[in-house]
Amino acid sequence: MSDNYDVIVIGAGPNGLVAATYLARAGRRVLVLEGKESVGGIAVTEELIPGYHFSACSDAVSSYLAPEIAADLRLADRGLEVVDVDPLLASPQPDGRCLTIWRDPARTASEIEPFSAADATRYPEFVDYISGLASVVGKLMRITPPDVPHVNFQDLRNLYGLAKPLRSTNRKLLMEFGRVLPMPAADLLNEWFESPELKGAIAANGVRGMTWGPQEAGTAYLLLHRWAATGGFPRSGSVVKGGIGRVTEALADAARSAGCEIRTGATVASVAVTATRATGVTLDDGTLESANIVVSGADPRSTFSDLVDPGLLPASFVQHVRNIKFRGSAARVHLALRSAPSFTAVGAGDGLQGAGHIQIAPSMNYIQKAYDPIKYGGMSEHPYLDISIPSLVDPSLTPEGRHTLSATVQYAPYHIDGGWDADKRSRLLETVLRTLSGYAPTLRETVVDSVVFTPADLETRYGLPEGNLHHGEMTLDQVNFMRPIPGYARYATPIENLYLCGAGSHPGGCLTGLPGSNAARQILSGRP
Repeated sequence: MSDNYDVIVIGAGPNGLVAATYLARAGRRVLVLEGKESVGGIAVTEELIPGYHFSACSDAVSSYLAPEIAADLRLADRGLEVVDVDPLLASPQPDGRCLTIWRDPARTASEIEPFSAADATRYPEFVDYISGLASVVGKLMRITPPDVPHVNFQDLRNLYGLAKPLRSTNRKLLMEFGRVLPMPAADLLNEWFESPELKGAIAANGVRGMTWGPQEAGTAYLLLHRWAATGGFPRSGSVVKGGIGRVTEALADAARSAGCEIRTGATVASVAVTATRATGVTLDDGTLESANIVVSGADPRSTFSDLVDPGLLPASFVQHVRNIKFRGSAARVHLALRSAPSFTAVGAGDGLQGAGHIQIAPSMNYIQKAYDPIKYGGMSEHPYLDISIPSLVDPSLTPEGRHTLSATVQYAPYHIDGGWDADKRSRLLETVLRTLSGYAPTLRETVVDSVVFTPADLETRYGLPEGNLHHGEMTLDQVNFMRPIPGYARYATPIENLYLCGAGSHPGGCLTGLPGSNAARQILSGRP
């Protein structure tokens, strides 16, 4: 048994590292325990194919990490190299045209013009409108939610602080915010635009990582959440050199600089509990590490089913946790390529187009039809694909002249009829190659090798429940004061001195680091 620590953090993913750093900065003696041999959680760069390095779960085209956290922890001074890309998104169409989304709304409007003159005129106004609504979500993401129905005076002050900027703007924004939150993304976009191509390009961002189509209620909220996370159009605007794993390596450096001890290859078997109070953790080799506070970066289900004896928890709490919806439906397909892919509509010579995202989602109807099969246990034969080719900007990822392509594939359900066997894996890969070939006809002949991660693989390999990157779906009944479950939104748990800091807690996924920083702030406040 080691000397006593003030805090033990379970998991060296982005949120665990952020929480650990802020706690150590406040003078706490912090130990971070990670079961894998390297830090990162799902934010890792791996050599999945000899010579080819991939951001395995989450693309290296990422600007989601909250800017205040990146600046405060001085990640740019820790070897993190980020290259801004523009355009943000290329959305090729079946007819050979391409809709391109740039950082500049006026330039984007000129791209929209051939599809709809009316939409081109309205697009800059739409950006201002959505940005206003997203700013409210951004403020929500940075506060500790109230534990409804047990709201205390401090909660009311927090909520007043959120309402104040709305009141100083205008009442119409407040009314619009309440109106838009429960809407389907399709209804919202139909109010603004007529072009199927533009509506498809935007709507895809309201269902990415969610098991809904754009016609389902609440998808407008996820669109706002992503808009708030990126500070603009809900697409990443930068490429992390070395892959997404460089972000967590920089975060680990920040944690060590603050005084944290990080131990990899140390799997936590259980949280030690004495008289309903967390007193440390037991590792899988039997070692007991003691601490005054334990913070779990694991998802709520794993924390309260595997790490904590459910018999120590209130029955109603256990039931609520078991009812958390995960419903992973996104697979990852990684391709090693002999040469850069030539997307007919995008333009083979424009490297910047490929450096952002290429999105196969030509209309909202296309996305909705891609979603429909999973309601019956099937995978989509015409999937929505979210594609990145980071090697166009970062050649260090591959052998000279070669390239990597990663595609997030929706929809491929965790609960697929009959389970994920070799035949279904092959079918998924073939579906992706066939779909890509419709836009990049010579791609198939450039493929050196491939790796397929089904939602079941993401669970087994990376600990993602049902393959869900967000540790729980970002539906309206599972966000804000209802995340992870109602009554436990303030990072504390029924076990005294045991806290959550992962994506399963507020404000959820997208690798912002905010669950970690929010949890650390709450722990340091000393308030339950």
